[in-house]
Amino acid sequence: MTNNKEYSYIQYALAWSIHLFTAMGAVFGFLAIIAIGRHQWLLAFTWMAVSVFIDSVDGILARAFKVKDVLPNFDGALLDNIVDYFTYVIVPASFLYETHSVPYKLNLLSSILITLSSAYQFCQSDAKTEDHWFKGFPSYWNIVVLYIFLLDFPEKINFIIILLFTILVFIPIRYLYPSRAVQYRLLNLILVSIWAFLIVLSLYNYPNHHIYIYLSLIYVIYYFLYSIWWTIKLSRG
Repeated sequence: MTNNKEYSYIQYALAWSIHLFTAMGAVFGFLAIIAIGRHQWLLAFTWMAVSVFIDSVDGILARAFKVKDVLPNFDGALLDNIVDYFTYVIVPASFLYETHSVPYKLNLLSSILITLSSAYQFCQSDAKTEDHWFKGFPSYWNIVVLYIFLLDFPEKINFIIILLFTILVFIPIRYLYPSRAVQYRLLNLILVSIWAFLIVLSLYNYPNHHIYIYLSLIYVIYYFLYSIWWTIKLSRG
C-alpha cells in the first residue's frame, strides 16, 4: 500500500537520516571486525558499544518522527535486523574465535553455535512479541563475549556458557526489552543505564576493572529473574 499523504522535504530528510543512522551500526561493526583482526580488544568493544548505542536509540527516533509513514516503501525493520545480526552475532562470534577464549578444538564450533542459533532466533516471526518482549535469548552475544573477556573464566567454563545461551535461544522465555518495556518502564531504563555506565567504567579501567564488572552482574541477575518472573506471570494470564 502506498502512502499518498504529502510530507515536507525536512520530514523526508529526517526519515532518510534516521535510516542512515541505523545503517551506521554496521559501519561501526565493521570497524570492530578490523580491530579484532588487529587484536585491539578494547577498541573492538568501543566500536561494538557505539553500535549498541545506535540500536538503542534509532527505534525511538523512528517512532518519534513516524519514519514508517513517511517512507512506507523502505523496510526499516529489515534494515535493523540485518544490522543487528551483523553487530550482535557476527562481530562477537569473530571476537570469540580470535581471542581463543574456549578450548582450541571447540573454537570454531562455538562461533558456529552462535551464528546458527541466532539465525534461527532472528527469523522467528514472534522474536519480538507484540507486547514488547524478546522471545528466547535475544542474541546479546556481544554482552556474552564481553563478560567472557573481562571475567577471564577457564576456557571450558566459557564453552559451557556459550552452549547454555545457545540452548536458551530455543526456550520461549520472555526477555526484557529495556527500551520498549511496558511494565516498570522508568525503573528498567534507570537500571540498564546504570549497568551501561558500569560497563563503560570496566572497559575504561581495564585491567583494573573487577569491582565494576562484578557490580554490573547484579543487573544481569535482575534481568534474568525479571524475565523469568514475567514469563511465568504472563503465562498464567
